[in-house]
Amino acid sequence: MPTSGAPAAAEAVHRAADVLDVRDFEPLARAALPPAHYGYLATGIDDDRTLLRNEAAFSEYEIRSHRFADMTHVDTAQNVLGERWPMPVYLSAVSSLAAFHPEAEKAVARAAQTRGARMMLSSGSSTSLERVIAERHAPVWQQLYPTDDWSVTKAMVQRAEAAGADAIVLTVDGRATAGVRNSETLRRLARVDTRTCTNCHAGNRHDMWLKAPLFAGLDVSRVSALVPADLTIGWLDRLRHIVRGRLFVKGIVTGEDAALAVAHGADAVIVSNHGGRNEETLRASIDCVAEVVAAVRGRVPVFVDGGVRRGTDVYKALALGATAVGIGRPPCWGLAAFGQEGVEAVLDLYAREVKAIMMQAGTPTIAAITSKALLRRGASA
Repeated sequence: MPTSGAPAAAEAVHRAADVLDVRDFEPLARAALPPAHYGYLATGIDDDRTLLRNEAAFSEYEIRSHRFADMTHVDTAQNVLGERWPMPVYLSAVSSLAAFHPEAEKAVARAAQTRGARMMLSSGSSTSLERVIAERHAPVWQQLYPTDDWSVTKAMVQRAEAAGADAIVLTVDGRATAGVRNSETLRRLARVDTRTCTNCHAGNRHDMWLKAPLFAGLDVSRVSALVPADLTIGWLDRLRHIVRGRLFVKGIVTGEDAALAVAHGADAVIVSNHGGRNEETLRASIDCVAEVVAAVRGRVPVFVDGGVRRGTDVYKALALGATAVGIGRPPCWGLAAFGQEGVEAVLDLYAREVKAIMMQAGTPTIAAITSKALLRRGASA
C-alpha cells in the first residue's frame, strides 16, 4: 500500500495533530501494531492491485477550477436522507477494531460524535452496538453480513433495529470466503508474527460469528459463510420484508445491479469493492460511480468508498454524482496510532482539504459541485 515519504521518521510524530496527510498515519499504525494485525488492515487480494488501483484511479480525474465566484462563505455541509452532515464523509465499517486499539469502536464512536460524522458499524465489531450508540450519543448504520442461515440473519436484523440502528447495510460482495480468497499480504505478515494466535482466537478460528457481540446468544451452529451463495434478488426481497427501517446495499459496482437494488427496495446504494479486500477485478470504485449514478437516476443516494485519501478525492466523487464518501482504512490508521485523537485528526484533515478545494474550484456549497467541475485526464473540456 503506498504511503507518502514525509514521515519516514514515524517516531518524530508525537501528536495526531502534527500529522499532515492521512497517508502519514499508516506508517505510524504499522509501527504500533503486531504484524498480523497490520496485515489484516493492509491486505488486498492476490497482488493487491485492486487495492492500489482504488487510490491511483483518483489521479485520472482533473478538477476544472473557476476563479470568478464569491467564496466569502464556504459551506461543506451536505443534507443526507434528511440529516445535515458537517461534510459529506462518513466512517465506513471495519471489523474487529480491538485488533488496532484497546478502545476499539468506542474510540471511533466518540470521534464520530465530536466531529458530527456518521458511523457504520461492522457485523464483526469488537464492541456491542448498544455501547457504540451510547458512546456516539446517536444512531449508527449497522453493516450486515447476513450469513447463510436465514434464522441468524433475521435475528441480527431484529437485534440491530431494537438497539437503535437506523439503517441496515447489506454487504453483497463477500461470497469469496477467507478460506477461498488469497489474502496474500495478510498471510505473509502473519507468518512473521511470533505471538500465539490461540490466545485470542479460540481454536485458531477467526470466524466473526463465533466472537462478535452481534452474534452473541444466537445459534450459529449452521453458519458456514458470511454471505449466502444464493444471494439473489429474491433473497433481497425477503430481507426487505423484515427490515423495518432503511435498507442500504453495499458492494455495488455496476449500473445493472444498482437499478435492481433500487427497484427492489434499497434506500441507498454504496459503490464499493470492499477496499480491494475481496476480489481482484482491477476496477477502482471511483470508476464505477458515474455508471451507478446514471442507473439510479436520483431515486436514492449513492455513496462510495475505496481509496479516498484526500479532500480532492471526496470532491471528485461528489462531482461524479455521489452523495457522500466513506473512509475505512485511514480512521483505523489514526485509531492504531493515537486512539480517539487519531480518528478525529483524520476527519479534521479531510474537512480542511474539502474546504480548500471548494475554495480553489469556485464552488461555495456542496450543491455547486457538478460534473462540469471534472475532466477525465486526456479528455477535452
